[in-house]
Amino acid sequence: MNYDVSLIIPFLNEKENLPTLVSRLNDYFASEKDLKAEVIFVDDGSTDGSTDILRTLTHIHYTARLITLSKNFGSHAALRAGILHSRGNYLTFLPADLQDPLDLVGRLYGKCREGFDTVFAVRSTSEVSLFDKFFSRIYVILVRKLIDPAFPRSNFDVVMFNTKVKNELDHNMEANSSIILQVFSLGFRQTSIFYEKQKRIAGRSKWTLSKKIKLFIDSFVAFSYTPIRFVSLMGVALSVLGFLWFLYIVLRALLIGDLSPGWPSLIAILMIGFGVTNISLGIIAEYLWRTLDASRQRKTFIIDTLADLEKN
Repeated sequence: MNYDVSLIIPFLNEKENLPTLVSRLNDYFASEKDLKAEVIFVDDGSTDGSTDILRTLTHIHYTARLITLSKNFGSHAALRAGILHSRGNYLTFLPADLQDPLDLVGRLYGKCREGFDTVFAVRSTSEVSLFDKFFSRIYVILVRKLIDPAFPRSNFDVVMFNTKVKNELDHNMEANSSIILQVFSLGFRQTSIFYEKQKRIAGRSKWTLSKKIKLFIDSFVAFSYTPIRFVSLMGVALSVLGFLWFLYIVLRALLIGDLSPGWPSLIAILMIGFGVTNISLGIIAEYLWRTLDASRQRKTFIIDTLADLEKN
């Protein structure tokens, strides 16, 4: 059966939010009677009984499916699992924390129906912490500078795309990558809308600092040559400085002859040199590890169960 829209909702330990989420889904799709939708819940390794709660809830006016992953693979892998098993003409995803309004589905769908292959929901304002705003701002600036200057000036988590984009994603299951940047990099006909991101209504955010750092690294290593070129430029710069310093020492020794051994300066130079070397090796090792990981062709995610939830 084909659907107008497939809404993919990944979740991890969201038992506090799921009842409210399902209630709002029922209300929303009741008001959008002409929109034939399926909602794919993807359990990314929850341990708090979230799936048990979800199975007891009533799903009305939409078809509900539940994908349970064998362990926690990360939100982007969970999204890829949902995309692979979706049956809608257009696909989108929302987090289970209800920070993104459900009416985005209808707004994005309407814009896609105008002929766009991809529509991004860009945040105009966001009721999140100052740290999150700062991290998001720095991330956007660097993406626009180092990856693609056409990237929106505000960050986005929500996007809707058609089966043309879906097929590309299904045939290119990238591990250790950003699915948002992958969709953006595919091109096709794109546009965006704006919305206000809300505060989480319950529970704690699973978007930890370590996950933010991983996304940061994944984004620039997977979609930009800048880190590896940075190593080359740093090596050239230090070589030039070293050569100039060598000329300075030789000329001063010949013309003035007042130089004496200086252990502090030598230690400082060695520390800087070894520090730069270790940074360079770390960047190169990051690329080598990702090459090895890709060559193993391990699955991005493993599905434990896939089941339809009863429609009441």
